[in-house]
Amino acid sequence: MSIVRIALVSAVSALCLGAFGAAAQQPQNAPGSPSATSTIDSRQLPPPDPAFGGVIEQGALQSKPWWAPRVVPPKGAPNVLLIITDDAGFGVPSTFGGFIPTPTMDRLASEGLRYNRMFSTALCSPTRAGLITGRNHHSAGFGVVSEQSTGYPGYSSIIARDKATIGRIMRDNGYATAWFGKDHNTPAFQASQSGPFEQWPTGMGFEYFYGFVGGDANQWQPNLFRNTTQIYPFEGKPPGTWNLMTAMADDAIDYMTRLHQTQPDKPIFIKYAPGATHAPHHPTKEWVDKISAMHLFDDGWNKVRERIFENQKRLGVIPQTAKMTPWPTDKLKEWDQLTAEEKKLFIRQVDIFAAYAAYNDHEIGRVVQAFEDLGKLDNTLIIYINGDNGTSAEGGPMGTPNEVAWFNGVSDMPVDVQMKFYDAWGTDQTYNHMSAGWSWAFDTPFSWFKQNASQLGGVNQNMVVSWPARIKDKGALRQQFVHVIDVLPTVLEAAGIGAPDMVDGIQQKPIEGTSFAYTFDAENAKAPSRHDTQYFEMMGQWALYHDGWFLSTKVNRAPWEAFGPANPDPLNNQVLELYNLDSDFSQSANIAAEHPEKVRELRDMFVAEAKKYQVFPMDASVAARMVAPRPNITAGRTEFVYTRPMVGLPQGDSPQLLNTSYAVTADIEVPQGGAEGMIFTSGGRFGGYGFYLLKGKPVWLWNLVDLERVKWEAPDALTPGRHVVEFEFKYDGLGFGTLAFNNMSGIGRPGTGALKVDGTVVATRTMPKTLPITLQWDESFDIGSDTLTGVNDADYKPPFALTAKLNRLTIKLDRPQLSLEEVEKLQAAISDKARAD
Repeated sequence: MSIVRIALVSAVSALCLGAFGAAAQQPQNAPGSPSATSTIDSRQLPPPDPAFGGVIEQGALQSKPWWAPRVVPPKGAPNVLLIITDDAGFGVPSTFGGFIPTPTMDRLASEGLRYNRMFSTALCSPTRAGLITGRNHHSAGFGVVSEQSTGYPGYSSIIARDKATIGRIMRDNGYATAWFGKDHNTPAFQASQSGPFEQWPTGMGFEYFYGFVGGDANQWQPNLFRNTTQIYPFEGKPPGTWNLMTAMADDAIDYMTRLHQTQPDKPIFIKYAPGATHAPHHPTKEWVDKISAMHLFDDGWNKVRERIFENQKRLGVIPQTAKMTPWPTDKLKEWDQLTAEEKKLFIRQVDIFAAYAAYNDHEIGRVVQAFEDLGKLDNTLIIYINGDNGTSAEGGPMGTPNEVAWFNGVSDMPVDVQMKFYDAWGTDQTYNHMSAGWSWAFDTPFSWFKQNASQLGGVNQNMVVSWPARIKDKGALRQQFVHVIDVLPTVLEAAGIGAPDMVDGIQQKPIEGTSFAYTFDAENAKAPSRHDTQYFEMMGQWALYHDGWFLSTKVNRAPWEAFGPANPDPLNNQVLELYNLDSDFSQSANIAAEHPEKVRELRDMFVAEAKKYQVFPMDASVAARMVAPRPNITAGRTEFVYTRPMVGLPQGDSPQLLNTSYAVTADIEVPQGGAEGMIFTSGGRFGGYGFYLLKGKPVWLWNLVDLERVKWEAPDALTPGRHVVEFEFKYDGLGFGTLAFNNMSGIGRPGTGALKVDGTVVATRTMPKTLPITLQWDESFDIGSDTLTGVNDADYKPPFALTAKLNRLTIKLDRPQLSLEEVEKLQAAISDKARAD
C-alpha cells in the first residue's frame, strides 16, 4: 500500500466523521512499518486487503518489506460503555424521582445529561435487537422474543446478514468489543452446542461474551457462558455467596484491565446488560437488609406513586403541567383495600425488587469506576438506559414465588401459599416476581407496563449519557424524542465511524435510527427532535408517534392475561386513542373525539410504517406463540437416542414432552452394591421432570412449577446387572394443534403414566393436569447427571451423577394429530365467536 493510498483511505475516513471535529487517524511511523496504523473507509467491512507497498527483488537484501497498517478508529474516538437494564420503568431510579437509590446513575447524570423521552419497544429482546442493529425490531426479525418466534420475516428472531450489529461495525473499525450479561438475541432454536453460532454475541462482532442466553436467569446458578462454552463458576460455593451481578462486574473489570495492560491505546466498546431487574429478583442478603432497613415502601403503592410523582416534578424531569394517570381500580386493588397479610407479603416482594435494582446500580458503578481507575473515564461515552421496557407485571396482581408458574397459567397464587416462601424470597429457593401494583407505581407518571406497546408505561424509558471530554452542559435535561434504534448511529457519530454499505459482500439495509449526538451540545438543548416518526407494536397492541402526536390502541389485555383466545384482528378490532405528548407528557387526556381527521391520518401512517418494517402479519397471541413450531433441531423428529452422558442442551433444542404422549426407555447396568443418580432430566427446581434411581429404585417425577410434585416410584431397588426401565405417558388432550385455531383447549390436559421395570408395570398414576407451556427455561436437558438445580430437593442434590452404566436412552414421541372432525369443530368455534363479536 503506497503512501498515496494510505492518505486516500485516511481522507475518506475523515469524510465519515461526525460533528466533533476529530480527524482521521494518520499513519504512525513510516507507512509499511510494523507499527503503522490507519483508519478505514468503513463503507465496506471487512476492508479489502491493501496492495503490497514494498519492493520485491530476487534477493531479500535488495528488497524492501512492508506491513499492512493495523486498523484503528479515528483519533480521539471514545471508549463506549452501553448499559441497558431490564424490566425497569420510568419511576424506578432515584435519578428520575424514584425511591430506589441509584447513585451510579445519579453520578453520571450530574456529569452528563438526562433524557426523559427515551423509548423502547415494550419487550426485552425486541428492544435489544433495535439497540444493536439501529433498525426497528420487526426489521431485525424480533417482533417478539425468540421464545415466541414464528415463520415470518418480522418475527423469526433471526437478525439477517444485511443488518450488521454495532459490535461488528466497531470491531472492524479497530475497537475491542465485549458483551456482558443478558443475550436475548440468539434464537432459542440455535442456543445449543450444535450451533450455528453466527447469532451468538461472538458471531455478531463481539469478540468476548460473558453472560447468559435467554430472557432471564437464576442469578445464583445461571446458565452461564464464556463465549460459547458453558461454565459453572458457582459450583462448590455456599448458597448465597456467589451472584452473577457481582461476577459479571468482576469479569468486565478484569477484561478492561487486561485490554488496558495489553494495548492501552485501543478503545473499548462494551455492551453491559445485567439481568436486573427482570424476574427472578435475586439480590444478595446484604442489599436486602440495606433496603428493608430503609422502610421505603411501608405506606403502600398508592402513596409511593404519589411521592414519586412529586419527586419527578421537584427534580424537573417531568413538566410541572404533567398529570398523573389514574389508578386502575378494575385491575388492581388500592393499598387500603388489602389485608394485613397481603401488605406484609407485598412489602417483602418490593423490598427484594428494590434491593436488586440498587445492587445492580452499585455493580455498574464498579465498572464505571474501573474506567476512571484506568484513566479512561474522561474520554468514555457512557449510555445508561434504565429498562428495555416498562416494569414487568408478569407476576400478576398477587406476585409469585415462581415466575415459571405464571408462564404456565398460574397467575393468581393465594397469599397463604406465597407466605410459605416469605423468608426465602429472593434466594435460590425462589424464582420470584412482585405484584403488578408495584409495577404500576414504578412506571409513574405513566400507565400500564411491559408488553403494552401502546402505553407510555410500556415504552417510555429514561436514560443518562455521560462523556466528560465532550458534554459540557452537565446535569441538564434533554426532552427530544429518542428511540433505542437511535443508539447505534449516535455511537458511530461519536466515534467518527460511518455506517457500512457492504458487510461480507452483502448490501446493508439503511440504518433506521437517527443520531441524537446533536443533543450533546448546550445550544441544541431545545432543538426539535430529529426522530419525528416512530411506530410501536407488540402482540397486537400498537401505536404511532409523529411530531408530538401519539395514536394508540386502548389496552385490551393486561400482561398477565395471556392464556385466552387472542384478538383475531389486531389491526382493526381496536379502540383508537389520540394524545398530544407535547402538551400531555403522561398520556393522560384522550382527544381522539376532537380530532377524528388526525386519527385517520395517523392510522394510515401506521399501516404504511407497518408494511415498510415487516410488522405484518400482526398477531395478538401471547402464550400460544410460546409453543408454536420452530425450526429447532428436534423439529419433525419422533425418536431420540442417546448412548452416553451429556449436559447443557437448552430447552429450545431438546425433545419436548409437553402436551404429547411419550415413551422413555433406559437400558442400564447396575454394578455390585447398587446404583443411584440421574438418568435424564429437563428443567429444574421451578418446573421440569426427572428420571432417576433413588437408593436404587427407579423414579419418574414431574415438578409442577414447585407447587406440586407427581411421582412414580418402584417398590424395590434394582439388583446388580442389566435392566430396562421405562416410563410411558398417555396424553388425553388434542395437543398443540388447537392453537392454530386460536384455541388453547388442547394443552395442559390430563394424562396417565406407567413406570415399568424389565417389562413389568410397577407404578401407575393419572395426572389431572400437566404443564401446558414450558419447563424452567434457564435449565437444560441433561443425561447422566443434573446441572444447576434439581427437580426435587427432597430426593437429591445436583449433580447426582448416575453410578449405573447407561447403555442406551430412547425417547419416543406420539404427538396428537387433529382429526378432520376436530378441525371442523375448531373452525366452527372461530366462526361462532366472530358472529358473536
